[in-house]
Amino acid sequence: MARLTETFSTYALALLRLVAGFMLALHGAQKLFGAFGGMGGSGAQAAMFSLFWFGAVIELLGGSLIALGLFTRPVAFLLCGEMAFAYFRFHFPNGFLPIVNGGEIAVLYCFVFLFLFAKGPGNCSLDRIRGKAN
Repeated sequence: MARLTETFSTYALALLRLVAGFMLALHGAQKLFGAFGGMGGSGAQAAMFSLFWFGAVIELLGGSLIALGLFTRPVAFLLCGEMAFAYFRFHFPNGFLPIVNGGEIAVLYCFVFLFLFAKGPGNCSLDRIRGKAN
């Protein structure tokens, strides 16, 4: 039974990393290119080299790297910080609780990436191929 649990946790970690990274990359694509009904770089806040633009680039590239399991720990650390910054900069001023201020996704991503930073990419990753899985 322990072996089955260990195998399941290996694949569960890979799925968590893959889905979280992919979903964050979609957020970045939405902000940068207007994909999936997003703004696509329209408006003053999306100007190149603005906070919004940097956040979108970090989400697109960082999410892609997390999904692949490449440079997982440093990228997860960066993304955890980005999500904490996004929460406190854009959501927290609208109320204390994330359910009230619309910051649930930022908080959830922040802690998922904190977990990936602490746990590492797991065995199903490009980091493992590089010998950097732990």
